[in-house]
Amino acid sequence: MENFEFLQHAQTLAIGFAIDLAIAVVILMVGRWLSRLGRKLATKGMERIGADALVVRFVGSIVSILILVVALLAAINQLGVQTTSLLAILGAAGLAVGLALQGSLSNFAAGVLLLSLRPYRMGDYIEGAGVAGTVDELQLFTTVLNTPDNRRIIIPNSQMMNGTIVNYSAYSTRRVDLVVSVSYDAPADQVSRVLNQVIESDQRILSDPEPFLRMSGHADSAVEWTIRAWVKTEDFWPVHWDLVEGTKRALDEAGIAIPYPQRDVHVYQHKAD
Repeated sequence: MENFEFLQHAQTLAIGFAIDLAIAVVILMVGRWLSRLGRKLATKGMERIGADALVVRFVGSIVSILILVVALLAAINQLGVQTTSLLAILGAAGLAVGLALQGSLSNFAAGVLLLSLRPYRMGDYIEGAGVAGTVDELQLFTTVLNTPDNRRIIIPNSQMMNGTIVNYSAYSTRRVDLVVSVSYDAPADQVSRVLNQVIESDQRILSDPEPFLRMSGHADSAVEWTIRAWVKTEDFWPVHWDLVEGTKRALDEAGIAIPYPQRDVHVYQHKAD
């Protein structure tokens, strides 16, 4: 009789636990669905108010994680585990884990600062932590860059925050600087005229600020001319390469040489007494 009551009690407990487990699984499934929905709603809401794409993704990730954490706690509570005691245990464990994962926490803090200060936005071409590329994503712990040769670079946020960041896309215009070397035998007026024609023929070069062309140096084997032309940021590299090629072609057509580095050597012969 006692065995029968024990088995009946065990069966009742098993059925109750199975029901609680099933409910906990449902809570987790619903929580996962809600986390995706929360990310989607947060993303749409941020986009509606015109937030930067990096902010949109960052906030969406945080909302999704918070909903998952709440769902996990609710599922554990459904299984009969006291969440208050669990939170106390997790707090103590979190302190130990935090000390062990100081780097990850610093990356998270740096991510929050980068999101607040916004030294770069999604799509900007930047240089930081010794690498350069186009910003693809700002995650909780890392910044993701895509390089022009189709590489994906993942950089810890703390390295980005603690180093120098160069943002080449921060402004709508950039200046192309080019030094052209010509022979000392070339007339200065002719060189100026030829180079000005190259600059004026490129419609991408802005008239305000006005392009700059001046003789800028007397090198060992050549006269140096400096070109400074303002262009739209997206036109920087195309104009740079076209100026390099265009100045060479124009100088060749005008018969103006771009000399090789050279050195004159004078030999003196002393007569023996």
